[in-house]
Amino acid sequence: MLIDLKIKNYALIERLEMQPSPLLNIITGETGAGKSIMLGAIGLLLGNRADTKILFNNQEKCVIEGVFDIAEYNLQEFFAEADIDFDSTCILRREITPAGKSRAFVNDTPVTLDTIKSLGSKLMDIHSQHDTLLLGDTGYQLNLIDLYAGNTALKEQYGEAFRRYRKLESDHKKMEAQLAQSQKELDYNAFLLNELAEAKLQPDEQEELEDQLKQLEHAEEIKLKLSQATQYISDSEFNVLSGLKDATYLVGQLTEYGEHYRTLKERLDSCAIELADISGELEDAERITEADPEKTEQVQDRLNVLYTLQRKHQAHTNAELLAIQADLEEKVGSVHSLDEGLAGIKIEMEAAFKQVETLATQLSESRQAVFRKFESELHGLLAELGMPNARLVIQHNTGAPTNTGIDVISILFSANKGAAPQTLSKAASGGEFSRLMLCVKYLLADKTALPTIIFDEIDTGISGEVAVKVGRMMQQMAKKHQLVAISHLPQMAAQGDAHYFVYKDDRADRTISRIKKLSEEERIREIAQMIAGANPSDTAYQSARELLAL
Repeated sequence: MLIDLKIKNYALIERLEMQPSPLLNIITGETGAGKSIMLGAIGLLLGNRADTKILFNNQEKCVIEGVFDIAEYNLQEFFAEADIDFDSTCILRREITPAGKSRAFVNDTPVTLDTIKSLGSKLMDIHSQHDTLLLGDTGYQLNLIDLYAGNTALKEQYGEAFRRYRKLESDHKKMEAQLAQSQKELDYNAFLLNELAEAKLQPDEQEELEDQLKQLEHAEEIKLKLSQATQYISDSEFNVLSGLKDATYLVGQLTEYGEHYRTLKERLDSCAIELADISGELEDAERITEADPEKTEQVQDRLNVLYTLQRKHQAHTNAELLAIQADLEEKVGSVHSLDEGLAGIKIEMEAAFKQVETLATQLSESRQAVFRKFESELHGLLAELGMPNARLVIQHNTGAPTNTGIDVISILFSANKGAAPQTLSKAASGGEFSRLMLCVKYLLADKTALPTIIFDEIDTGISGEVAVKVGRMMQQMAKKHQLVAISHLPQMAAQGDAHYFVYKDDRADRTISRIKKLSEEERIREIAQMIAGANPSDTAYQSARELLAL
């Protein structure tokens, strides 16, 4: 529950602090005094967006801080997942700087807006006129039934199963589209692949063939020059080998005159051996070199095959062609793997859908099981609030599974005897809407773990004895939940365990909104003024005392 609230530098509020009662707190005050501004500040504390326009003084930061007792609300797991130190006393704080920068803290630990919003939703429920209008929304109505039936865990289980099914369904559709596109390309890719495979490409084949072709096309020139080179080395009258032999002999006669000559002689011997080996290789090369038109044509034909494939695939080498071949193999193979993958996903998707159907059926049965009881209890509560002829019927249909299940419901309502129930938007007035919403909140009070509920003018459109009964209903709710109610009715104001008065202070150079907890005498005077205006009569004071006595 909320044990302390501080608001600083927000809208008309310069500084405000209150320590609400753990039971029923009533807030009253003249129109425009700042009651709704307080709700705006609390909304900011719970994660709503804000801008610098809300600053009372645009030179200072706005700070809203709430201290909550959360000892009995089993939030340890939430704090652990958010990596925040847990304490039975929890402090939420929002700060808005003059530059517009927003910061959020939980127990002095900086957190994201989503984190403080998630935590705030577990601590407080602000009921406003907007929520009353939401009562006419079928999705909101379905959520009410789930809360009443205690379907939270089952609904989460169903939601997980449905999200998994939709993910598989999405993957299946994507794979189907991918497979359809791949199948369109399959024949062409298979043709290209077959053409490359039949070519039996080798990585360095092109370079080797090009060298071979050059030799074949210039065979006569090569043979002639090899022959001439051989003659110069070993076959002519004045060949190199003969001269080298003579030189080696002469230097060999000088070896006895020094080590240097012996080294030179050894080097000449090595040259003779190397030159004789070169001469042998030249003779072999000359002997095997022959013009071969048939072989030349074969090499040219093979190169033409390679060049044609390279032009077709915009490649420059066999290595690039082989890379393209590998890519085509993957594309062609992927069609088969996609087909297998599609079949696998389909099996998973069908199994997931069966689980969705099973859980949806369980959820639907749980909902339908409480329809009559929900109608009956609401009818009884509405009768207590001056609507004995009110009739409420839950219209139910089923359809294809959605994120909320297979159920489609609509709450039909009739406030008057003999009138056929219609949708809430057609059948209920503002006051009837407010009473119906209060009855719904009353029914669900025992079903939720919210420590604090705030009602913003839930008493709209009611008066007299009904207002007294609404106040008593809130007192009953306040036995299990901390309640804060903003009201304009004296009958409601008299029911509170604590009464706060919001007022404008015009003594300074600008209007300031303030709040104070009323003493017993101040409370009598405020209720008397709510009954009779600014200058209440003795009768109004007496009526105020009677209301408080009730």
